[in-house]
Amino acid sequence: MKISIVTVCYNSASTIRDTLESVLSQTYQDIEYIVIDGASKDSTLSIVSEYEGRISTVLSEPDKGIYDAMNKGIKLATGDYVGILNSDDVFSSTSTIEALVKFLQANPACDASYANLVFVQRDNTDVVTRKYSSSGFSAWKIRFGFMIPHPTFYARRSLFERFGYYKLGYRVSADFELMTRFITQGVKLSRHDANMVKMRQGGISTTGFWWKVHQNMEIVRACKENGIYTNIFMVALKIPFKVASYFFK
Repeated sequence: MKISIVTVCYNSASTIRDTLESVLSQTYQDIEYIVIDGASKDSTLSIVSEYEGRISTVLSEPDKGIYDAMNKGIKLATGDYVGILNSDDVFSSTSTIEALVKFLQANPACDASYANLVFVQRDNTDVVTRKYSSSGFSAWKIRFGFMIPHPTFYARRSLFERFGYYKLGYRVSADFELMTRFITQGVKLSRHDANMVKMRQGGISTTGFWWKVHQNMEIVRACKENGIYTNIFMVALKIPFKVASYFFK
């Protein structure tokens, strides 16, 4: 089973090496690693070039944003399943993908899998600031803005060809919309009970009040586009649950 991992980056010199090492140190061998760079102006590409020969594909050119870059990577992928590892995130261990493959092989009807992740300090990925457990996810919770953690989402490549890619009209919630679309189309999801990814605090979707407001407005839009009734007040109800997760690490 081939697993395609896509990393998109732009001016990511401060974190990209950790991400590259995290993928390239995986014990599972049949990995296709694709790096999509948005024409970085810092030393990102210089760092990536140090791993030439170990990365399957490197593409560097201007893009229309992070979701456009993700789409480029997925369209280049040839693996059975495809997942995204952001340029400031790392896998939890060197056996993360090996464990994922064993899970997928044990669940052959699974179209897409998801797991848990942890948020960590930006300067120290060993310090956990919040846990993001997927154990309580149910499709009915989507209308309240709950979703499986995107960095742990691995889907059959054929699903993107069948149901479409990330929509570029979203600034921060195209991942929410895509996963909502897949779920409402009847994609069979299976939960892999593992902590797969360490996610650094400070990404665009986790920073700033107005970005949060914009994100929630996009979540409402994503639900409505996929036939799920909700409104901004229903989505806001998830806030107490997220606050509680800081105290139960």
